[in-house]
Order: sequence, then C-alpha cells, then structure tokens
Amino acid sequence: MITPLDIQNKEFKKSVRGYNEAQVDAFLDQIMVDYEQLYKENLDMKEQLERDTKQVEKYQQMEETLKETLVVAQTTADEMRSNAFKKADLTVEEAELKAKEIKANAKNELERIKVQQDEMLHQLQIFKTRFRTLLQAQLDNMSEDVDDIANELRNKRNDLNDERNKEEN
Repeated sequence: MITPLDIQNKEFKKSVRGYNEAQVDAFLDQIMVDYEQLYKENLDMKEQLERDTKQVEKYQQMEETLKETLVVAQTTADEMRSNAFKKADLTVEEAELKAKEIKANAKNELERIKVQQDEMLHQLQIFKTRFRTLLQAQLDNMSEDVDDIANELRNKRNDLNDERNKEEN
C-alpha cells in the first residue's frame, strides 16, 4: 500500500515538454494530505473493529459462562434430588415436598438464565446491526470521497490539456 510518505517523496523525470512542475507538486501535496487523512481514518476504523471484536468475544465468554452455570445448576439439582432420596427413609412425604421445591427452584433458575441469554443474544444482534450500519455508512462516505477526488483529478487533467492546447495554438 502506498503511504503518504511515498506520495510526498515521489519524483518524476523532467522532459522538454513535461508538466508544470509547480502544478504537479501542488497536486501531489493535495493528494498526500487527502491520502494521509484517509490512511488515518482507516487505521482508526481498524482499531474500532478490534475493540468491537474484543467486545463480541467478551459476550461469547459470558454466554459460555451462562452455559456452565446452567450445567452447574442442573448438577446441583441432581445432587440435591439424590440427597433427598437418601433421606427418603426419614419421611417419604417430606422428601417428595423437598424434591418438588428443589425442582421448582431449578426450573425458575433455568428460565431466568434462558431469558437472560435471549436478552443477551438480542442485544448482540442489535449491536451487530448498528455496527454493520456504521461500517456501511463509513464505506459509503469513503466511496464518495474517492469519487470526488477522481472527478477533481479528471477536471485538473482536462484543465491541463486545455492549457497545453492553448499553448500549442
């Protein structure tokens, strides 16, 4: 990739009927300034993308933690049920009531975790949509800038051709 420094240091060979050196230098200076700005904006966007990628990874880790929590909750429920059966010889009725209570708590916890997970997935989708929209807007802006620069270059080339034609006549 050409850097702003490459543009600044570019030298052209001189010829008898060459371009006006001052105009070429001025034009290259303008291109260098515009290119440097685009170059910096590109770096900034890459850094933002990296930050956003890290944030997505954080959300993925949170999702993994929630899954592990769900497994732990299920394991805990199974252990509690097992203990309830071991103590069943004390009172069958008491064990059944305790098991129902534990199941209800585990189910409520599971439902709470599912709702929380759904909300996080929804928030992630919103984030992805907003980020995609932001990136598209930035790309559109950059495309318009490039088109503007191309039009300016064409106009300046036409102006130079017109001047050269006037000089030849």
